[in-house]
Amino acid sequence: MTFQTLFAEVTAGDQRFGHRQHVHLTWLAVRHYGIEEAVSVVSDGIRQTARYAGAPQKYHATVSRAWVEAVGYHVAEHPIDDFGGFAEANPALLDKRLLSRFYSSAVLASAEARGGWVEPDREPFPWMVES
Repeated sequence: MTFQTLFAEVTAGDQRFGHRQHVHLTWLAVRHYGIEEAVSVVSDGIRQTARYAGAPQKYHATVSRAWVEAVGYHVAEHPIDDFGGFAEANPALLDKRLLSRFYSSAVLASAEARGGWVEPDREPFPWMVES
């Protein structure tokens, strides 16, 4: 299942590709590939799509990886087989401002975060906290 296949599945019958559709695509990728490989599939797909659209600056490495890891964490916590049920059980994922709980705007705006992975500066992600 390629990024294009995931994208086509999410957008079938819907021309809109907003935040919910991004989360849906990520949910499909995590369930199909697992978190680690889904990071590459989703990140590479978004990067290529942004480049093709003539807006390569829209790709953000830290944001892409953080969302895949967030969705993956919730997939493990709530293994629900349909996206509607998953979204209902995890409404915080549908808030596109969720990452601001973990990152300051200055960190996310940095060249380092845009080009590669940067750890959260406000609080660690739940999956990063050792028990």
